[in-house]
Amino acid sequence: MTLIDSYTRALRELDWNDAAQVEAATGELLSALAQDTTALRQAVEAVSGDEHLQSLCEHYDILDKLVLHDDPSGFRVRLHLFGPDHYDRPHNHRWTYSARLLSGSYTHTLYGTEDGFDDTTDVTALQPLMVRTEQPGPGYTLHHSMVHAAVARPATISLIVRGPAVKDRFLVTDRATGKVWWQYGAATESAAEAAVKRMTPVTINDCIARLEKLALI
Repeated sequence: MTLIDSYTRALRELDWNDAAQVEAATGELLSALAQDTTALRQAVEAVSGDEHLQSLCEHYDILDKLVLHDDPSGFRVRLHLFGPDHYDRPHNHRWTYSARLLSGSYTHTLYGTEDGFDDTTDVTALQPLMVRTEQPGPGYTLHHSMVHAAVARPATISLIVRGPAVKDRFLVTDRATGKVWWQYGAATESAAEAAVKRMTPVTINDCIARLEKLALI
């Protein structure tokens, strides 16, 4: 049994709409993984030999996502590796999640709930309601209804536990261009759309090398 496996029962019984409950349960797992380099290494290295987990790993222009665990109940454990050009994209999520930084930092801006947040939104009119700096150490939990943005410094790595999806899509905005667009879950993507963001084995190995260089595994 892996360290992640030892927490799965508790996470399966969570009410993912209750952010306080999610924070308490996921915080224990994130803390344990962050402090147990051996367990984290085992989880990361297992991805290379697991075709299902590899199929879930994603590469974007500003972020790489390594999926360490995909639970039948709908939650996932992931590592997020932020790119050097990570910039301000206010967005909401399809699921509630908890995060804990392992290295680096990011400026975290909260804009409030998603009420009125749709494809007619004027990005320039979004007003920050809280701005804070996330750093390695105790993390946070964000309800799926919140609109936020994270602007990361280079070499920022975070551990994520995301709950089951409760929406088919989420909205992404770009302050630099003013563009607003919907992004959908894998269930509604075409094969071509999924292929564009799917990580190759080479990219996965590059992510592992980045983690090793930072002495995180």
